[in-house]
Parts: sequence; C-alpha cells; structure tokens
Amino acid sequence: MYPKKKITKLGMIVNSQKPEAVEMARLILRIVRDGKTESEAPEERVSILLPPHEASILSERGVSDEEWLGGVDAAIVIGGDGTFLRASRYVLDATIPLYGVNLGHLGFLASGKPENIELDLANILNGNYELVERPILQCEVFTDNAQAAVSDPNSAKSPTHTLFAINEVVLTKNAIARLLHIEVRFNDKFFGVLPADGIIISSPTGSTAYALSAGGPIMPPHMRSMILAPICAHTLYSRPLLAAPDDTITLIPRSGGLDMTLTQDGQLAYEVLPGDRINISLSKDSVIRTIAMPGRSFLDLVQEKLGWGQSLVVE
Repeated sequence: MYPKKKITKLGMIVNSQKPEAVEMARLILRIVRDGKTESEAPEERVSILLPPHEASILSERGVSDEEWLGGVDAAIVIGGDGTFLRASRYVLDATIPLYGVNLGHLGFLASGKPENIELDLANILNGNYELVERPILQCEVFTDNAQAAVSDPNSAKSPTHTLFAINEVVLTKNAIARLLHIEVRFNDKFFGVLPADGIIISSPTGSTAYALSAGGPIMPPHMRSMILAPICAHTLYSRPLLAAPDDTITLIPRSGGLDMTLTQDGQLAYEVLPGDRINISLSKDSVIRTIAMPGRSFLDLVQEKLGWGQSLVVE
C-alpha cells in the first residue's frame, strides 16, 4: 500500500472500438463536470484530462501524452481487461493508479460495473478507496550467442529486447505442431529440460488468466511471486511451480526450429530462436497501481468471476 493522492485531475483511457465504452466516457464527462455524484463532492473542483487519442474520439480538447502522464492523479479505464493491459503499459513509468470499468467479458482487471459508475466515481473523488500495488514481470531476451555472453559477469552484453508484462510472458510454438524442448534455470542453476508445447511465466495478476487455464494456482495480486506453468507438458512430473520473490527464471529453447514466439500479455510478440536466452524476474523498480472499491476484496472477485464455492446441483 502507499499514500493516496487527493484527486483533482482525473484521466480516462477508452476502448474506441466499443461504442458503449465511448458512451460511458461521455457519461463520466457529464457526471464530473456537473458535479453529479452520490457522495459529497471534493473541496477542489475536479477536471478531466484526455490523452490525444481519447480527445479525438470524444471530440474534446486534449493534452499531450507527456502532460497527461505528468498531471493525472488517477485514471478511469473503460473497456475490458485488454484495454486495462494497454493502459497499464501506457502508465508504466508514471505513478498513476488505474480503475477499470468492465465492458468486456471476464473483467478481473477491469472489475468495475457500468451500473455502479456514479457511486464508484464518488468514492474515488472523495478518497474512499484502496490502492493495490501489483508486481509486474521484467523480461530480458538475449540473442546472438547470448548464453555465453550472459554467463560472463563481466560481459557488457545488452539484451536484444527488454519488456514488461502485467499478466504473463509465454514461450510457445506457432502453427506447426512441433514439440519444444525448453531448458529451465533458476538463478542460473540448471533445473531441467521440459518437453512441452510451451511455458507460461505469470505474475500474481496473471494467475487468473492464461496460467489458470494451464492448471496454475490463483494468487492475490499484491503477492510477490511468479508462476511457472507448462503448456501441455509431455511428462507426468511437470506441474506449475511458484518462484521466490527474488528468483530469476531463465528459459532457453533447445529445439523448435524457426517457429517459436515469445508473447507479452497476449498482445505483443517477439521471434525466438534455439539458443536464445530469456531471463524473467519481478521488476524491482516498476509496479502497476490499481484502485479497489471498499468492501470489494480479491476473494469476492474470485467468487463472482469464477464461481468459487458455488455448488452446482445436477438434476
């Protein structure tokens, strides 16, 4: 947890592909400008800042990305979990807490309900909310004889790619049905070679996403841990594994030809070749800050979205 700011400048990030998201954004503009909330209004007048894309689709005056990122106290993200992931990357180097309004499907990240938007806005603007810091993954991809370079502590070798993931990074094959053999190392100590269709390395936030489908555990989003979850492993011993907060997991594909991809949050992709080295750890410098409504815990969300603890009666 960290201190909450007094919110006088509210930002919005909107999925422009969803007409209902654009309409929701217009509604929020009216609510904030008219001061129509179900709670006592804050002492300072609240203004809404729109980045260039949102300003264009809403036909409103906007600000530059730099001004938006430097001036917003908190932001409402309107869409679904995919929009929330995009927004998280946008604010990665800022300290802007995000609150998602779900107009998508599952809604683990964008957990706000459209019908509650007036009350939720009132809570946010009056400081009646909780802040959660979510650890994220930092992934470094080394190519061009990378394994030899990285194993030398005096090497000045720089990663070919450095990326940050809110949910997960996934090493997998492409369309051709070919088995991968992936060397796994923990803190550069050999752990084993896994024959599988791929491997998921997930953050706590991503534990309810792709890793869950691969049999991984559910973790509260504030925990500092990673999940290693094999995808369709061709062994009987391979099970999802939790890593310690300071661990570095290294993946080195030993086979797979020219048909492997590393994906970041299911949205960005990078080509991987045999022998490339992928180092994954929890970022020491960056987190994603999210807003949670009072009385609405992560376990409540698990019960609602996944039906946990709800018995099914078959007649």
